[in-house]
Formats: sequence, structure tokens, C-alpha cells
Amino acid sequence: MFGRSVRLFNILGFEIKIDISWLILAALVTWSLASGLFPEYYKDLPRASYWWMGVAGAAGLFLSIVFHELAHSLVARNFGISMKGITLFIFGGVAEMEDDPPNPRTEFFMAIVGPLSSAAISLFLFLIIFWGKERGWPVTINGVLAYLAWLNIVLAVFNLLPAFPLDGGRVLRSALWSWKKNLRWATAIAAKVGSGLGISLIILGVISLFMGNFVGGLWWFMIGLFMRSTAQRSYQQLLARGLFHAKKVKDLMVRNPLTVPRSISLTEFVNEYVYKHHFQMYPVLSLGRLTGCISVNQVAATPREEWSTQTVGAIALPCNEETTVGPEDDANKALEVMNRTGNSRLMVVDGDQLVGIIALKDMLTLLSLKMELNDLEKSS
Repeated sequence: MFGRSVRLFNILGFEIKIDISWLILAALVTWSLASGLFPEYYKDLPRASYWWMGVAGAAGLFLSIVFHELAHSLVARNFGISMKGITLFIFGGVAEMEDDPPNPRTEFFMAIVGPLSSAAISLFLFLIIFWGKERGWPVTINGVLAYLAWLNIVLAVFNLLPAFPLDGGRVLRSALWSWKKNLRWATAIAAKVGSGLGISLIILGVISLFMGNFVGGLWWFMIGLFMRSTAQRSYQQLLARGLFHAKKVKDLMVRNPLTVPRSISLTEFVNEYVYKHHFQMYPVLSLGRLTGCISVNQVAATPREEWSTQTVGAIALPCNEETTVGPEDDANKALEVMNRTGNSRLMVVDGDQLVGIIALKDMLTLLSLKMELNDLEKSS
């Protein structure tokens, strides 16, 4: 789902990360608050005050989203679901689950706690505002608190919309799942509603653009695209997990994969491997043993004038848990590693022996064929 993310801190055992795209959201929020909302509602303040209020509002948005996603994560952990952490990105935040909830009850409580937490923040902030006014707090502080209070109401209401992958969509899925006892069917319905809402937001964005609201229209358009693609991808991921649940990595890997010797130069590597086979990463072998991995990014980071003298072995990095899986691992683990790291090919290793490579392209091809043959029900 994301691009490059940066770890910020740990809280209650959860790793909080921020996607680079969040900086775009932070900048947009700060600018819109400092140049639009706060000057409109709080007249005749120094310009610097508006910008400080804008920065505080963006920081409050950050904390609000972290609290919302932390509530999801705590409930999930209480139900025994492993959570990897929380990542904030341009469209908000996500608590990263390693698997779907095991039953409708767990799904319901995990979903509903998000909007409830946002509503609780809003109520708490309104109480603080009332308390602050009684004590004569500056308008700059009360203004920021009022913005955050109403913002959390909007977050709570928006997330309650019954459209997957919003919290309300997950509540809908839990109800449908409980009714029909069929997670796949419930996900398909909730995803269709989510996709429909995404299309509606896209249309709203286009209309806003034509009416002259460029920033708002573009924002709704992007959110609609994101919601539609996320809803569709969530259903596809469920189908994939069902398909690969009973399969091992060794069942899907390519045996006797293409490997690169340590001794060749980077120029030879680029000309004979990268340009011919078009992979992003290659296993490096020495005397039949896996000694590392080399990626296109590593070569690109090396000055071009050194390519003819620098060898593959000199810049190859050790293969780690982000680039390898075992042959006996569940195929869904390979999907999870690919999704988390962005690597589309993983080395299948047994000790220091390379036994194969598993590629996302091959897994998606199998999934596509199963869908065309309507053979997923049997697989899942």
C-alpha cells in the first residue's frame, strides 16, 4: 500500500511509522488552516499566529489518527491478533494486521472502536475548551482545540460509512459474515459498497473541479480513487489468502533460478542480467552457496565510472528476512513479506542453499487463472 516509511517511535509495543506521503498531507493541512480556516474564524490575529495554529492543527491531526489506529491495534491484540504496527500516510493511517479477524465478533469490536475513539477524543476536547474558556485561555489555543474537536467528529462520522475498507464497512462485513457465515461473500458485498462510494467521491471531485474548487475537488477525487482501489484490492487479497492458505512456498517457487556469480563486474551484470531479464533483485552465489543479494538500486547507487572495476561481490548485501523465505513456509507468508517490503521476488533458502525463487507475478498469474476458471471456491 505504501512507499518508503520511516519509524518514529514505539508505543504500547506498537511501532509507529510515517510514510513519506504524510508530509504532503501535513503541508496541505498546515497551509489550509493558516491561510484559510483560522483567518476566517479568528479575525485580526498576527500572521505568525495563524501559521503556529496551522502547525499545531496538523500535529493534532497526527495524534488523533495515531490514537484512532492505536485503539484498533489494542483491541486486535486483546483478541490475539498479531499487529505489526501503525503507518500514517497521505489518506490517514492504518493498523497493519497480519491476517483477517477470525470471526465476526472480533471484526465488529475491532472496527467499531475506531469511530468510538475519535468520538471520545472530540468529547474530551470540548470539555477542555469549556474549561479553558472559564480560565481565559488565548483564542489561539481554543481555536486549535475547537478545530481538532470538530475534526474528530468528522473522522468518526466518515469512518462509520458502511463502505469497506472504512470502519463502517468492516462493521457491515461483520454483520454480513455473521448472517451468512461466509467471509468471502461478506467481503465481496462490503467491497462493492466501498468501491461504489469511491466512484461517488470521484464524481464529487470532478464536479467540484468544474465549479472552481480546485483543491477540494482534487482531494475528493484522490480519496475516491484510493477508496475504490483499496476496496478492490482488499477482496483480491482475501481471495489470494484463501488460495494460498494450503500451499507451501515450495509448491509455487521456480526451481533452479537465475543466479549471479560474485566475480563479474557491475557492467557485465547490468548488460548480461538486468537488461536481458529485467528483474529488480538477483541472488549471488559462490561455490554453490548463497552469499548475498544484489539489486538494481544498489548498482544505481554506485558511481557509473566504477562499474567496470567494481564486482558484484563487493556491493552485494546479505540476504535477510526481507528478501528470503523458507521452502516449508506458508505461501501467505511470502505474500505478507512482499506486501511489507515491496519486494516482488523472494529467495527461497534452506540454510545457505538457494533452492528456488518465488515471484509475485507468478502468484498473481495463478490467482488470475483460478478466477477465470471460477475455481477459487474449491481452493479457499
